[in-house]
Amino acid sequence: MRTTYLSLLVVFTTAAITTNAQIKPVIKAGVIQSTWKGEARESFTQLVDQTDGYISSRNRTAFYVGAGAELPLGDFVSIEPSLVYTQRGYGIKGNLTINQLKIDALDARATAQMHYVDLPVLLKVKPVAGLQLFAGPQVSYLVKNNLRADVSVFGFSLLNRDIDITEQFNRWDVGVTGGVGYEFENGIGITAAYERGFQRLDKNQNFKAFNEGYKAGLTYRF
Repeated sequence: MRTTYLSLLVVFTTAAITTNAQIKPVIKAGVIQSTWKGEARESFTQLVDQTDGYISSRNRTAFYVGAGAELPLGDFVSIEPSLVYTQRGYGIKGNLTINQLKIDALDARATAQMHYVDLPVLLKVKPVAGLQLFAGPQVSYLVKNNLRADVSVFGFSLLNRDIDITEQFNRWDVGVTGGVGYEFENGIGITAAYERGFQRLDKNQNFKAFNEGYKAGLTYRF
């Protein structure tokens, strides 16, 4: 799947360059509300033991930042390959036992803090001035994944620790992303997007959990 994706990237980029299109650099940044789709809670049983008490899931709010190049294919259509650093993850809270810490906690939180490098290739359509609709494939590489453990009793913090769990997860993810945006005449734009990964997160294929996220951000086209 990654080979097919990269082949499409080369084809689209070559087509844009051969049309003598003016390449327009773009920078982008914003926030992402990320979660795991599928057997998300079940996946955490590999990392923490649920004990008696409440258990609730926690999406992770983080950020992304990157740059790309808009390659016009005509007056209303363009493609935009980008390189983006994105934080993702998922967490649970409640009465937990953190396996690797050997601690029974009255109140604990465990959050997977995932750091990715993304390469999306977006097809952008501009039906009217300023308005942009975009969608396309995205391949991602997991650089690092930490399990953040926070333990407290009666509001007093007892422990804050990071555990490296990168090797328990697949390094590569392939998915799709798409959304809508509006660009002003000065080159500044606002965007809202949805993304979904199709590669199982678990390296050992023991559970079906996939990346999912919602993004809101700003862009600037030079």
